Amino acid sequence: MTGPADDRPGQGAQAEGAQAEGAPTEGAPTEGGPRRSGLRNPDKAVRGLGAGTLALEALVLLLAIQPIRVVGGDLGGAAVAAIVALAVACVVLAGQMKRPWAWHAGTVLQGLLLLSGLLHWSLFALGVIFALVWAYALHVRRVILG
Repeated sequence: MTGPADDRPGQGAQAEGAQAEGAPTEGAPTEGGPRRSGLRNPDKAVRGLGAGTLALEALVLLLAIQPIRVVGGDLGGAAVAAIVALAVACVVLAGQMKRPWAWHAGTVLQGLLLLSGLLHWSLFALGVIFALVWAYALHVRRVILG
C-alpha cells in the first residue's frame, strides 16, 4: 500500500532537504524580484482600469444631460457645453493612459467636474461620485504598481 509522500520512510526528510537547499517555495520571490500581484502585465491592467473609469465617466456625463434638464430644472447652454467638453476630455484622456501624465490629468479632470457644479448642483453630485471612483482607481494603481 502506498500512502501520502510524507508517510513513506525517507521521503519526508528528502522533501525538507530539497527545500532547504534553495529550491523555490510557493510564495517566495523568484529571480526577477517579488511580484506584487498575480497579473501577467500589471501596467496594462492598471491602464485598463483608468481608461475604463474615464470612458464610463464620459458615458454617464453624456447620458445625464437630458435627465438633468427634465428633473433638475434649468440646465443652461454653458452647463451643457461644460458637460460635452468634459466628456470629450474623458474620452481623449482614456486613450492616453499609456502616458505617465495621464493619471495627473485625470485627477485635474475630476476637479474640473467638481467645479462645474457651480453651473448646476447635479454636476457637483456627479463630480463627487466620480472623484471617489477615481480616488479608488488611484489606490488600486498604487497597490498594484507600488
